[in-house]
Amino acid sequence: MTLNLPDGPTLAFGAATASYQIEGATTEDGRGVSIWDTFAATPGAIRDGKDGSIACDSYHRYAEDAALVADLGVGWYRFSVAWPRIIPTGTGAVEPRGLAYYDRLVDSLLERGVTPTGTFYHWDLPQALEDAGGWLHRDTAYAFADYAMVVHERLGDRVKVWATHNEPWCAAYLGYAAGVHAPGRREGGDAHRAAHHLMLGHGLAAQALHAAGSRDVGIVLNLAPIWPEPGTPASAADGVDAVRNRVWLDPLVDGAYDEGLLRVAPELASAELVREGDLDLVKGSADWLGVNYYTPVRPGPVVATPDGEERHPETDAYPGVEPVTFHVQEPRTHIGWEVEPAGLEELLVDTFKRTGLPLMVTENGAAYADDHVVDGVVQDEDRRAYLESHIAATESAREAGADIRGYIVWTLLDNFEWAEGYTKNFGIVRVDPVTQDRTPKASYRWLQERLKG
Repeated sequence: MTLNLPDGPTLAFGAATASYQIEGATTEDGRGVSIWDTFAATPGAIRDGKDGSIACDSYHRYAEDAALVADLGVGWYRFSVAWPRIIPTGTGAVEPRGLAYYDRLVDSLLERGVTPTGTFYHWDLPQALEDAGGWLHRDTAYAFADYAMVVHERLGDRVKVWATHNEPWCAAYLGYAAGVHAPGRREGGDAHRAAHHLMLGHGLAAQALHAAGSRDVGIVLNLAPIWPEPGTPASAADGVDAVRNRVWLDPLVDGAYDEGLLRVAPELASAELVREGDLDLVKGSADWLGVNYYTPVRPGPVVATPDGEERHPETDAYPGVEPVTFHVQEPRTHIGWEVEPAGLEELLVDTFKRTGLPLMVTENGAAYADDHVVDGVVQDEDRRAYLESHIAATESAREAGADIRGYIVWTLLDNFEWAEGYTKNFGIVRVDPVTQDRTPKASYRWLQERLKG
């Protein structure tokens, strides 16, 4: 089967964004309320108390952003579709003005020679579905598949490469276990229910999309190399790997949840949750796999947290796993994540061996303070060095035999960085928070020149 993924002798490049982080216009043209609208309105949930109601105003400035992608010289643009913009309450009536917006975006990209690739779900679940149980409820998986087909029927003639979910680990475990992402729930082991329903939704959508003729259905996972610190119990390290990586990869490849995962997530052994045929539907459902990488995960023996020290945000995101302390080595980015390009190379090689699927690095980038500004331009040498080292790691993984088709930078624009609000910048383009003016940073110019070369 021939895929529409890039398949040239050299690595393809792209840039990525997500709907809630850039679009704004959260009350325009019939858009419904999302769980991120609700979560951001919760006192204390967002570091700076702000929300995505304006964000980068890309709902109105999409053509300007498409021009930035084209001028960068990359061939691909990864965007996500806002479910509440298409079906405001998650099921039922379709909002034509929402579909029309994505028509305009896709056409604007194609007119400039940029290939769009879409993601159906980048975390903005319609609040009405969350009120009915959200991803803890099986019906949400079926609603997701129906929504995906509505979008594909409208855009599938022009958008050929699709991902079902972006980082379902964050949606399930940061959202339903740790409570640090929307919907902000702390449900412990019930978060494993959300994980299963997310994979079921992927499988149902993939089945429908394939039946409609699509041959480029993937899923984007934020997998991580697990590097235990000395003294870490083997069972704890295995549990972290199971919840971070294997809960997604094993169903996709083997159509099963392994014994190590079931040890820490006995919920997944429930016949009421994992029904006959669920995992058969997921097995072999992906034509390609997206890998998002930012940092390795280093579980270690439990140590006391000094009074006043901020807990690691992922501390409660591994329900059922015996307690560990997450260690972060230097150097770190502004968001506190360890910089380690070797982790990306290892992850890509191992993931290709595990799955045999064509891979795309669908997100990779870094948050930095961007406090060195000359003549109005951010001189982000730290971000440039980060990108250069991680592109080199991707190339090394290709040389080692991994089938890696592309590298997509996270992210095009400084934007609403989820629970961090606007306090962390990942963009290669600065966005003025008042005027919304876009100014390419030095990292943008560096990548632009590299791609010309």
